[in-house]
Order: sequence, then C-alpha cells, then structure tokens
Amino acid sequence: MRILLVAALAVSVVGCTRWSMDHHLNNAYRAYKVGDCERVTLELSQVDRESRTRRYVQPEVSMLRGQCLERQKLFVDAVQTYQFIINQYPSSEYAYRARARLDTLQQLGHYRGASVAQPRPASL
Repeated sequence: MRILLVAALAVSVVGCTRWSMDHHLNNAYRAYKVGDCERVTLELSQVDRESRTRRYVQPEVSMLRGQCLERQKLFVDAVQTYQFIINQYPSSEYAYRARARLDTLQQLGHYRGASVAQPRPASL
C-alpha cells in the first residue's frame, strides 16, 4: 500500500510540474500577443526554472525570447539567440524558424550575416 501511495505522489508531482511549465509558456505566448515583452521574459524565466530536466522545451522558449528581443529592437541579442538555437538544436523545427528570422533580419539591414572583418589602418 505504501508503494502505491509513493508512486501516486511521484506521478502527481511530475504532472504538476508539467502543468505549471505549460501554464507559464501559455502565459508567455499571451503576453507576446499583446506586446508585453517584460511579462514574456518573466514567464519564460519560470519555464526555464521548471524545465531543467525537460530540455526539449528549450528551443521553443529561446525562439519566443528571440522574437521578444526583436520587438524591443535588441537585434544583436536576437541574432545571438537564433544562432544558439541553430547550433544547439540544428534539426529542430525551431532551427528552421531561427534561420528564417536571421534571413529576415538580414533583409531588413539589422544583421550582416557571416562577414569577414576588413582591416583598416589606424589614423594618426
């Protein structure tokens, strides 16, 4: 009987964590929809804390974070976030989306892509 009780308690704790993580992720999407990026950041932080053992959520969280950074006109940070997604999760749907966002940012002039640095002599 004790084993059954412990098993039921363990299952309920796992379910509660998953429900809470989904709840914060849904709240982040709602906040993004109305343009409240501060709230999005807060909700995504909550998701990060609750999803440490569920790394499959990370690309989605990073994608939403990058989109919010774009809305806040923090293009360099958004680019780095998209590059993180591409490097860490290259075969995910979010890597495909991140590449598309990088292309869009490049077309809009907010990102130059992988360009080679041009040396310039120092002026005296």
